[in-house]
Amino acid sequence: MRSLLLVSAALLVAAAPPAKLKAPSEIVAEAPASAWRDINPDNLVVMDLRNGARVVIQLAPEFAPVHVANIRALAKGNWWSGAAIYRVQDNYVVQWGNNESTRPLPPGVIAKPPAEYHRSLKGLSVRPLGYADDYAPSAGFAGGWPIGYDPKTGTANLTHCYGYVGVGRDLSPDTGTGGELYAVIGHAPRHLDRNIAVVGRVIEGIDRLSSLPRGTEALGFYKDESMQVPISAVRLASEIPATERPAYQFMDTGSATFGAYVKARANRKDDFFIRPAGGVDLCNAAVPVRKKSA
Repeated sequence: MRSLLLVSAALLVAAAPPAKLKAPSEIVAEAPASAWRDINPDNLVVMDLRNGARVVIQLAPEFAPVHVANIRALAKGNWWSGAAIYRVQDNYVVQWGNNESTRPLPPGVIAKPPAEYHRSLKGLSVRPLGYADDYAPSAGFAGGWPIGYDPKTGTANLTHCYGYVGVGRDLSPDTGTGGELYAVIGHAPRHLDRNIAVVGRVIEGIDRLSSLPRGTEALGFYKDESMQVPISAVRLASEIPATERPAYQFMDTGSATFGAYVKARANRKDDFFIRPAGGVDLCNAAVPVRKKSA
């Protein structure tokens, strides 16, 4: 009788349908509170456009501290008052600032920052992507950011993924002050990595930037000033009254939940997919960010 029961149990186990594999979106939706990290309001730039759109940028001081300090000083000094979006290049970038203006920089802004195109790998807790990268010896995630890194040279850099924000500059040795910024709105231009300071990412409103009319001049500049999109205000979230201040969280890239999310991105076996890719590009495993509930 005991043998019959064991055989019956084995048959039931064999007949049971396989567990349904979760989609990346389900993993994110079910992530525990412990998998999320608050974003410091000093690292949030809120840009309001005159057309009613709001764009929120998370800054990355751990990768470009001088440029980020400049951006904070520029925001506090209202330097972008009267500035505009003046360049929208299809499948590439949206750029804003005061363009060729000779407007004086606010106190505290470093006119010639160092070339913050990469930083030391030391001090970063890296989760390797686990797949080859075309633009760096290794790729992975650290502190909530996608990075390229080189264990031999001990350097790491932020990457030009969709929605990421870089500092406009002239030819080297110019590094840009942070007064002219751009956001990626096309296929990730990773060839720009380690050539320009990447200072953060758009976490809200990238749809409002990517849907703007394209500029018709070379490199997507608007031919007519009337096409430009004026900026109403650029503020740090920490300067906005607490009752009105937007708040966000990003997923801890060292968490087990994020590990499961990346694995699911690389091996899609949820209902829609016929064949899993067996790999994922760094920029296609975007670090989840969510608005924090009150």
